[in-house]
Amino acid sequence: MKYLLLLLTLSSFAAFSQEPEELFWEDMIPKNYIAPQEEVNHNGSMEQQSLSAPVVKELDGKVVKIPGFVVPLEGGSDTTTEFLLVPYFGACIHVPPPPPNQIVYVKFSSGVPIDNIYDAVWVTGKLATQVWEGDIATVGYTLQGMEVTPYDG
Repeated sequence: MKYLLLLLTLSSFAAFSQEPEELFWEDMIPKNYIAPQEEVNHNGSMEQQSLSAPVVKELDGKVVKIPGFVVPLEGGSDTTTEFLLVPYFGACIHVPPPPPNQIVYVKFSSGVPIDNIYDAVWVTGKLATQVWEGDIATVGYTLQGMEVTPYDG
């Protein structure tokens, strides 16, 4: 029994101590997927398009590092516990949300400081191909956050 507990402890530690796989937004779109041509709408609508955009199922459960911009959802004045990670500044705030496979819902069990939402960041954590729906957007990926660092280009 002691050996089983030790093995389980070591394997769960190894899962979180593994080097994260660096992902970019194009990696989160299936290789053969061609997005449908959307009609450009200039009426000021913030309606999200391509809601049926598929995710890459092979990314489920991987520890990854993704660059992007933060759209805060929950937290206090100093820390954020939940946010959307998006590929470009203003997504979900000033322009319509990108497709679900281009948004990541990130949750930290304890808050993390986000110094400036205008700056790009790297977010590291365990990725899941799990849909999340909020008032702002439908999201194709969720991530249990482990770390946020400044984007170093």
